[in-house]
Amino acid sequence: MLMDVVYVVVGLVLLVLAGDALVRGSVNLSLRLGIPPLIVGLTVVAFGTSAPELLVSVQAIMNDAPGIALGNVVGSNIANVLLVLGIPAIICTIHSSTLGVSRGFITMLAATALFIGLCFLGPITWWHASILLVGLALMIADNIHSARQHRNTATDEEDLEGADPSAPWWKIIAFLVVGLIGLPIGAGFLVEGASDIARLYGISETVIGLTLVAVGTSLPELATSVIAAFKRQADVAMGNVIGSNVFNLLGIIGVAGFVGPIPVDPSMLTSDLWVMAAASLLLIPFILMRFNITRTVGVAFVAIYVAYTVSLVV
Repeated sequence: MLMDVVYVVVGLVLLVLAGDALVRGSVNLSLRLGIPPLIVGLTVVAFGTSAPELLVSVQAIMNDAPGIALGNVVGSNIANVLLVLGIPAIICTIHSSTLGVSRGFITMLAATALFIGLCFLGPITWWHASILLVGLALMIADNIHSARQHRNTATDEEDLEGADPSAPWWKIIAFLVVGLIGLPIGAGFLVEGASDIARLYGISETVIGLTLVAVGTSLPELATSVIAAFKRQADVAMGNVIGSNVFNLLGIIGVAGFVGPIPVDPSMLTSDLWVMAAASLLLIPFILMRFNITRTVGVAFVAIYVAYTVSLVV
């Protein structure tokens, strides 16, 4: 048991550090190769920050624990809304009325509906995954087109996470090596430890994926949002959550579905998928109706997440 906990902790630490290194290396390599910062922000950074979830899901399927893969994505999306927005809102109000992210939010709702529909046609295999990846490609193309028109998304290197225009080549390569080696090792530790804990306590892999693994792989987004809240910039959390949720649904399961079939646990179809959908719909007043996410709302979001998690493990 102790070693399993150590595996989980070591895996999470490696995922956070290696994911950050991969983003920094990828951003600076792209800029050195002359790829516009606008495109880098919408593609390289978005994929890089979803790398921990992707590697965990792929590793879970390879370890014959597909329940962790699906639970990781669904649980991460629930945690992203209720925790990654809820905790920063307790620190500092999120002024969602001024963010103008309604287009991205509608994309997130569409991706959620598509994902749930495909789960009911599961198990998820290569053809489900193909549909999800086509949706991801269309979303990226739409984002790039919109950003080029409005020129208000990541137009400068300073706006990109990890960007350092003066970074030497050896540093870029070092970041990439650390990221590419650390991510699969961290994912392996996390999946092995989480699977053993699930078996030891008779908890399903899906529940472990929905809770322990989901929160663990959402730590980078949560940490970024909390730090931003202390700097009175909690608004950045909203775009982070929307982008991450779309990539989780379309990109991660889209790739993982080609690694192996992903069975859909009956509990997913009756409860967890609908909790994910409800969490997404909770944001309608704050994005489409222009209400702010205040401290009271933040407390309510966190309380809902705690109640949901308790209902899974009790």
